[in-house]
Amino acid sequence: MKRIVVSSLLLLLLILTGTVGYMTIEGSSFFDSLYMTVITITTVGYGEVVPLHQAGRIFTMALLLVGVGFVLYLFGEITNVVVEGGLRRILGRNNMEKKVAGLKDHYIVCGFGRIGKVICKALHDNHLPFVIIEHDAQEVQQINELGFLALEGNASSDETLLKVGIKQAKGLIAVVSSDADNVYIVLSARGLNPKLYIMARSSGAEGTETKLLRAGADKVISPYYIGAVRMAQMIMRPTVVDFLDLTVHGGELGLRLEELRVSEHSAFSHKTLLASNIRKKHDLIVVAIKREHGEMLFNPTPTTELLPGDILVVLGEYKSIKALEQEL
Repeated sequence: MKRIVVSSLLLLLLILTGTVGYMTIEGSSFFDSLYMTVITITTVGYGEVVPLHQAGRIFTMALLLVGVGFVLYLFGEITNVVVEGGLRRILGRNNMEKKVAGLKDHYIVCGFGRIGKVICKALHDNHLPFVIIEHDAQEVQQINELGFLALEGNASSDETLLKVGIKQAKGLIAVVSSDADNVYIVLSARGLNPKLYIMARSSGAEGTETKLLRAGADKVISPYYIGAVRMAQMIMRPTVVDFLDLTVHGGELGLRLEELRVSEHSAFSHKTLLASNIRKKHDLIVVAIKREHGEMLFNPTPTTELLPGDILVVLGEYKSIKALEQEL
């Protein structure tokens, strides 16, 4: 586009130069000089409206050689932008829709604002499949440049949600800026997939959380409330907050809190914690166990039995956690 703008300005300058040249050399009027300039650089050749002397003909030949090059270059750039750019967008959109159609057990992130960007980065870092719905076309282009799957559209539209595979999705995260929009998104998503796990963002306004839960959200999060609580905790319990940061955001370095599911065919199934040797073999601490029906057991005793479907919350080094995950 910059090249097109620059070329257009140069073309206008060329037309102005040709017009002034004919007016000076042949003494013609402004309109006749402009007409001569345009038919010369476009090679139309309707006929000379001004009788040309030798100096005028030399000027015309020079104008013709320079002008034709500019016109061809400008038309070529316009063709590239309009034709190739349009084809690229169409092919890119079709390719994106094919990739989205192949997703299964993925997450749908509605909105790519400040919160949405952090969520998508976390999902990407943990190798979890996801697709983004964003209504801003320019934002969608930036998302594609990051290598993320994105679809332009209204996240509360049934058609858009079906395109991103909501019936095969594992969860949906509604984090657009408006509480009303999040309510509509949750309503549409719950109607299309009753079993879908739905998390929604709340501004913290009174009654918003209730409306989102009533619409079908499984979990409602208010970033402002969480941020305020965290700031207060950092004042009152800074060491505890530092420890939690280390375990939650430590990544592959240091300690880490992670949740692992016990499969039906696991060797740990129907064994006690003591018999499983998780602490001795992997040097991991089982902080809590969440039963399949929802019961949470904190600080389980060595005699606590591990059942299929249990989710273990373990604390330890990243490598040890990955090793235990392979056995579970």
